Amino acid sequence: MKINTLLFIPILLMFSCKNNKQSETSIDFKQDLSNTSLVILGNIQDAGSPHIGCEKKCCKNLFNNPDKNRQVISLGLIDGPNNKKYLFEATPDISRQLKVLKNIQPVSKNEMPDGIFITHAHIGHYAGLMYLGKEAKNAQNVTVYAMPKMSDFFKNNGPWNQLISNHNIRLNNIKNEQTVTLTSNIKVIPIIVPHRDEYSETVGFKIIGPNKSALFIPDIDKWEKWKNNIIDEIKQVDYAFLDATFFNEKEINNRNISEIPHPFIIESMEKFKNLTKTEKAKIIFIHFNHTNPVIDPNSEESKMIIANGFQVGRLNNSFEL
Repeated sequence: MKINTLLFIPILLMFSCKNNKQSETSIDFKQDLSNTSLVILGNIQDAGSPHIGCEKKCCKNLFNNPDKNRQVISLGLIDGPNNKKYLFEATPDISRQLKVLKNIQPVSKNEMPDGIFITHAHIGHYAGLMYLGKEAKNAQNVTVYAMPKMSDFFKNNGPWNQLISNHNIRLNNIKNEQTVTLTSNIKVIPIIVPHRDEYSETVGFKIIGPNKSALFIPDIDKWEKWKNNIIDEIKQVDYAFLDATFFNEKEINNRNISEIPHPFIIESMEKFKNLTKTEKAKIIFIHFNHTNPVIDPNSEESKMIIANGFQVGRLNNSFEL
């Protein structure tokens, strides 16, 4: 099926809410990431799957039979040559995600990452920091990279300011489009994007490795609202991990979609339809709402994405930088 026919796909394919479980993934998962690499540690929207209060078919069986592949959105960054590891987003699933990160960087004896980058103040992206406090890990000075408003949110609100006063975390302020050099192999650049900024600004990150680079934008309102041209941004990197919260606007029928704007997958595919085959293959859709049929790799919607030349981000997929 060609991309320009996307908007005419029968409704039954678009809006089904499936519950075909993927095979479970153990925290003992290991792979050789001796080079500088990114790994997907989660691909689900903030509230996870199953979703609180959900009575749809997509969640019904998951309350009694959880799918361990359904982890909240996060990327791990491994720099093997420098024996460093970093986390993008501190999710409610951080305990499992840090264990996986440690297991794929076996040289490191430290359970904690060398730094955590936070995109914004929505629950799935920072709430996992609570597990670094004295009720749980009681970590020591884990570096948290945050934008100015995000840093102020941590400093001025409990329990997050307690993490600072107890030296569980150490804030490292970052600024829009200013490069952060992590190691001789890795640089990170925060880029402000439009989103619902109730408590903080929202950023994506450009992650630059020794040979390749990646763009990580788990949340954005609409591509057209961004001052940057997403097409140009895709062309400048080797991988683009992009917000794919909803497949389309009819997926959520019990809430006002204008209150939770995101680029629908069908909108993004239509927008990117004229990219070359090589450019399309850079795009990796992530951050799936619990209702999104793309969670199921066997769904017609997942197959459609692949058929049109794009990728779907799955747990433990790795990408060499």
